[in-house]
Amino acid sequence: MSFSNVESRIIPADPALSKSLSHVESRQEMLECPSMCTGLLRLLPLLMWSIGLGFAVVSPASAADPTAIRDILDEPSVYHLRQVVLQGRVRNVQPLDPYKLPAGTTCYGAYLFYLEDETASINVAVFGLCGIPTVKDPDVEEGTQVQLQATIQAPSHGGYYLSFHGLTVAGEREGVIQAVADRITPLVE
Repeated sequence: MSFSNVESRIIPADPALSKSLSHVESRQEMLECPSMCTGLLRLLPLLMWSIGLGFAVVSPASAADPTAIRDILDEPSVYHLRQVVLQGRVRNVQPLDPYKLPAGTTCYGAYLFYLEDETASINVAVFGLCGIPTVKDPDVEEGTQVQLQATIQAPSHGGYYLSFHGLTVAGEREGVIQAVADRITPLVE
């Protein structure tokens, strides 16, 4: 049994589409897309390479130079809500009791510490896990050398900062400068 004489047809699932396909008079017109698609497929490796290069350039894993803590303390408004890379030694690690967010969710495993580089030191907050009751030790130890990706919270920002009393609203005159840790990576000494 041979199927060489059988004409291939597109049979749409929707009967309304069969009316819209009735204007196609020849197979040549139906095959125009594959020839156009072939041209686009030739560009695909270039497109993938470009996207990969873009990720490599803006990736947070790229080797960004650490910001000096003194620069942040000298001009906190410039760094407010900016993500920075900090590097230094962990000092004065203080685990915190569970605290409540304004919405009522309880957060566990939060802690504070100071990060000290050769220029100054800054208060670092790790907010912990919210809504998941857990007992967890801090991820850092006294004296450990770390690299930290953090978001800077500057004074007079009107937002929240983490303290021994839980999440606290910053007042206009409060000089709280805090780095909120996004990622902490221990460094090999």
